[in-house]
Amino acid sequence: MQQLQTLDYIVFFFYFIVVSGYGYWIYQRKKSTAESTKDFFLAEGSLTWWAIGASLIASNISAEQFIGMSGNGFSMGLGISTYEWMAAATLVIVAVFFMPIYLKNKIYTMPQFLSQRYNPTVSLIMAVFWLALYILVNLTSILYLGALAVSGISGLNFQFCMIALAVFAIIITIGGMKVIGFTDVIQVFFLVIGGLATTYLAINLVSGDAGLDGVISGIKMMRENHDDHFHMIFPKTSPFYMQLPGLAVLLGGMWIVNLNYWGCNQYITQRALGADLKTARNGILFAAFLKLLMPVIVVLPGIAAYALYNKGMFQAEMMGSDGVINADKAYPVLLNLLPSGLKGLSFAALTAAVVASLAGKANSISTIFTLDIFKNYIGKNADEKTLVRIGRLVVVISMILAILVSPYMGIDKKGGFQFIQEMTGLLSPGIFAAFIMGFFWKRTNSAGALFAIVGGFLIALAMHNNYFPFADWTQVPFLDRMGIVFLICVSVMFILGLVLPDERKGLAIDASMFIPHRTFIIGAVSVIAIISFLYAHFW
Repeated sequence: MQQLQTLDYIVFFFYFIVVSGYGYWIYQRKKSTAESTKDFFLAEGSLTWWAIGASLIASNISAEQFIGMSGNGFSMGLGISTYEWMAAATLVIVAVFFMPIYLKNKIYTMPQFLSQRYNPTVSLIMAVFWLALYILVNLTSILYLGALAVSGISGLNFQFCMIALAVFAIIITIGGMKVIGFTDVIQVFFLVIGGLATTYLAINLVSGDAGLDGVISGIKMMRENHDDHFHMIFPKTSPFYMQLPGLAVLLGGMWIVNLNYWGCNQYITQRALGADLKTARNGILFAAFLKLLMPVIVVLPGIAAYALYNKGMFQAEMMGSDGVINADKAYPVLLNLLPSGLKGLSFAALTAAVVASLAGKANSISTIFTLDIFKNYIGKNADEKTLVRIGRLVVVISMILAILVSPYMGIDKKGGFQFIQEMTGLLSPGIFAAFIMGFFWKRTNSAGALFAIVGGFLIALAMHNNYFPFADWTQVPFLDRMGIVFLICVSVMFILGLVLPDERKGLAIDASMFIPHRTFIIGAVSVIAIISFLYAHFW
C-alpha cells in the first residue's frame, strides 16, 4: 500500500507548525499575569462566536467520525448522517433553551449545575460517572481509532502514533481553553479543506472524470447504482434497523442522544460557558451550519469507497484479519489512493480532528476533576495557581490512562462510532432526565435525580446485557432502549417529586431570556429548513 511521500510530510509538518505556532502566540498574547481557573478552564470572555463554533465542531469531529462514520457510509450509506443533521437541529434548541439557564445561573461545570439544583451527593456521583465515561470510552476510543488511522496511512508504528497524538494534544491542552479554542479554528480549517478534497477526489475516482463535472457524474452514478445507500429512514426489514430504527431517529431516542451530548456535556458546553449569551448563541448557530456540511466530509467518502469496492478496487485492503470486510478501513484505504500532497492535506485533516478532540476531552476531564472533586473534597483551601497546576497534571494522567487501557476496550468489535454511541447510551437517558426535569419542573428533587442517574444506568446496563427475563432486549434497537429508559426515569422522577417534600431548589429563570435576537432567528429557521429538505429528499 502506498505510504506518505515527501510532499505529504511537508504539507503535514506545515499544519503542525501552524497549529503549534498559533497556539503559542495565542498563549503569550492572552495569558494573564496571574492564572485563574476561570481563565484556564473557560477562557472567560476571550472566545469569539466563530472560535466557539469552530471549537465545538473540532471537539466533536474526530476519528470516530472520519473512520467510524465513513465505515458506516460504506456499509449502510447516507442514513448515518442523521447523527449530524439531527445534531444541527439540536444545537438550535440548546442555544435557545439551555445556554440561557447555564449563563443566568453562572454554571461553569455540569456537576456544579447538579450540586446547585439538587445536592453535592448527586453532583459527586455524576462527576465520577463522567470522568469514567470520558476517560474509558471517549478519550480511549478517540486515541485508539486516531492512532489506527494515522498508523494505517503513514505506515508508522501504532504505539508510536498513539503516543505522538497524545503528546501533541497535551501540548495544546496545558495552554488552557484559550489556546484550545483558537487553535481549533485552524484545526477546523484543515479538517474542512482536507475533508472536502478527499470527498472531491473520491467521487472523481467513481466517475473516472476530473473536475466539477466528475463530481456531478460521480454522484449520479452512485445514486443510480447504489440507491440503497441514499436513504435516511430504514424499514424494519433493513439489516441496519437495529442501529437506526426507522422514525425513532426523528421522533425517539436520537433526540436523547443529541440533547444530552450537546446540552448536558461538559466537553461541549464548556466552549460557550465563558461567553455572553449573544456570543454563545451565535457560536452554537455557526456550529449548526458546519454540522450540515459534515456528512459531505465524513459519509460521502464511505459511499464512494463502497462504489469503488464494487468496481473491484482494493478488495484485499478492505478485509479484516478475520477474513471479513472491515468497513472502518474505508477511509484509510481511500486516502492511500490520493495523489501526493493532497494525501498529506487529508492526513493533516484527520490528525487535526483527532488532536482537537483529544485536547477538548482532556480539558473537560481536567475541569471536572479539579473544580468539582479536588477543590470541593481534597484541596478545599487550594489557591488558583495550585488548581491550575492540578488541572495540567490531570491532563497528562488522563492521557496516560487512555494509552494504557485503550487496547482492552473492544473498540474495534462493533465499529468505532457504534461502540461510542452504545456505551454513552448507557448513561445518556438518566443524565438527560435529571437535567431536563431539573430545568423546567421545580418539584424535581434529589431523590429523583439520583434514581435517574444511578437507576437509569443500571436499567440500561441490564437491558444491554439482556438481564431481564421477560424480554429479549438484544432484539430492541439501542435507540429505542434509550427512549424506554428515559421514560422510566422521568416517570419515577415525577412520582418522587409529588410524594416527597418539595426541596424548593429551582433555578433563576426569566421567560424573556429564551427569546433570541433577530439574526439568530433567521439563521435557526434556515438550519431547520435545510434539514427538512434533506430528510424529505433522501427519505
